Amino acid sequence: MQWLLLILTIPYIYILLKIYRNLSKITPFLPLKASEQFVSVIVACRNEENNLSLLLNDLASQDYNPELFEVLIVDDNSADGTFNLASGFKGIRNLKVLGNIGSGKKKAIRAGVAGSTGTLIITSDADCRMGKSWISTIAAFYEENKADLVICPVKLETGTGFLRGFQELEYLSLQGVTAGTAASGNPVMCNGANMAFTKEAFNRNSGNLHEEIPSGDDVFLLHSIKREPGNKIMWLESLEAMVSTNSQKTIGSFIKQRVRWISKAGAYKDRFTRLLAIVTIVTILLQWFLVIAGIFDQVFLLLLLVAFVLKSVPDYLILKNTTVRYGKKSLMQLFIPSQILYPVYVMSVYISYMIKNK
Repeated sequence: MQWLLLILTIPYIYILLKIYRNLSKITPFLPLKASEQFVSVIVACRNEENNLSLLLNDLASQDYNPELFEVLIVDDNSADGTFNLASGFKGIRNLKVLGNIGSGKKKAIRAGVAGSTGTLIITSDADCRMGKSWISTIAAFYEENKADLVICPVKLETGTGFLRGFQELEYLSLQGVTAGTAASGNPVMCNGANMAFTKEAFNRNSGNLHEEIPSGDDVFLLHSIKREPGNKIMWLESLEAMVSTNSQKTIGSFIKQRVRWISKAGAYKDRFTRLLAIVTIVTILLQWFLVIAGIFDQVFLLLLLVAFVLKSVPDYLILKNTTVRYGKKSLMQLFIPSQILYPVYVMSVYISYMIKNK
């Protein structure tokens, strides 16, 4: 009778295998011709004096026609030299430095969009780095596909130690799910550190960003556009369009970041996003139940091993695909220990969230 508990893993396995199937069909984008689209790059930032100069230098080094893009730095009430640093930068021909009207990233993005000139808007974060063909690749993709929203790849900077490796592997799993669901026409996630959308699409959906919630400017916009009839949301598969960002240096900051991420989940209205979250939580809770039950009856420990293997199969396939695409294949040596620790990590984030919102 106990073996019937494994039925609870079936929805997770089914959905993840479908995601993997779509992920495996993705091919890299190769531009057919150079774009002449005017592009607005918006970076909302707060207290980023130590990172912003690197980003600005990357943007100044773009191979895109400097007459065809502008950069809008929106300072969100920084207490350091962020505003002055951006204002004094001379390497970008069309650079605008704005102050946020209000507080918070969502208002900062809104201020940037209001002050922008381009039809196509690309967003990134101050601590990101990108290659010289970042704008040109995204602009060419938009030119060919005319998508309302383009989801672009993000990776973590390579670090040392298990914590860094665990973060990279988890981030790659999220990127795999992001790409696979977008490729199926049913996207669930995106990352404001690297996404593009039309100004018109943003203005149509800007009222659905849940400004009462500090984070989620990216995913709420995605879900709102997704609800529109005839929407076109696409994944851009290209190393040239990728940005890299820093991982968290301590376990505390890592958990805190993830708590911030899940704080917006209760406001999600997208059915598939909620379904995916539910089946994932059920699968993890099943593992915890089997651990506790195994203390009293060893047959549950055997069930735990089987449930662990069943969950690991689609996880492995998605991560194997994504690590190869991102040139991070060596991280797969951390797959088994990461799988073992994953339920502990998820429970730690959930408990921290509950304590914070007590």
